[in-house]
Amino acid sequence: MSSKNIFITGGASGIGFGIAAHFSELGHHIIIADINQDAAEQAAKSLQSRGGSAQAIQIDVCNASAVAQLPEQLKDTPVDVLINNAGIQHVSRIEDFPAEKWQRLIDIMLVAPALLTQAFLPNMRKNDFGRIINVGSIHSLVASPFKSAYVAAKHGLLGFSKTIALEMGDANITINTLCPAYVKTPLVEQQIAAQAKENNMTEEQVVSDIMLAPMPKKAFISVEELAGTAEFLISPAARNMTAQTLVLDGGWVAR
Repeated sequence: MSSKNIFITGGASGIGFGIAAHFSELGHHIIIADINQDAAEQAAKSLQSRGGSAQAIQIDVCNASAVAQLPEQLKDTPVDVLINNAGIQHVSRIEDFPAEKWQRLIDIMLVAPALLTQAFLPNMRKNDFGRIINVGSIHSLVASPFKSAYVAAKHGLLGFSKTIALEMGDANITINTLCPAYVKTPLVEQQIAAQAKENNMTEEQVVSDIMLAPMPKKAFISVEELAGTAEFLISPAARNMTAQTLVLDGGWVAR
């Protein structure tokens, strides 16, 4: 397919950068969006050093006025594909969960995708092409203790996607959600340590007895799997796939 301008939030590291690298190799122009300006620039330079086309933009995705200005900032590279990937985690019993931390998780992983969709949708409609990919989680479908804010945000993302799909049914625009089980990233490494503390377990026990226990395949999901699925979602073969939840979970939800 022709080269697209792909905007990836949280694109400087982890899943976001993995997806960015994959699309860069396919010849698309990548816009690395991250709250950390230096990290975004380094990520963009890394893609450029491999022969890719990339640029960096610093953005707090929870800042509604800043997000609203993005289309004007990017008028020379209008966004064709929006990948809502930015996320954080906090593991705590609800009794001890800081209120401001709970709100921050909801803002980053549920409110921000709405703000970004609102910002980029008019131009997608104008061009009669748009692909929105939300990076959800297995926790969009099931719950785990001590992750109330994360689970709430990821569940909400599915409802948001279904609603927007109905609103965009008259245009060549789709919105879908990737829901992987655990992907071995720095964010998950932090969760392992936090879960070990909350459950009074070793980190090895957390991996085997909590994270991989529900999965018949007993394996972490790779970034490459997610990137390949995202590639399919922007392809012509998926032009009528919208409001869908694509689950990469090693069989978790079959139980």
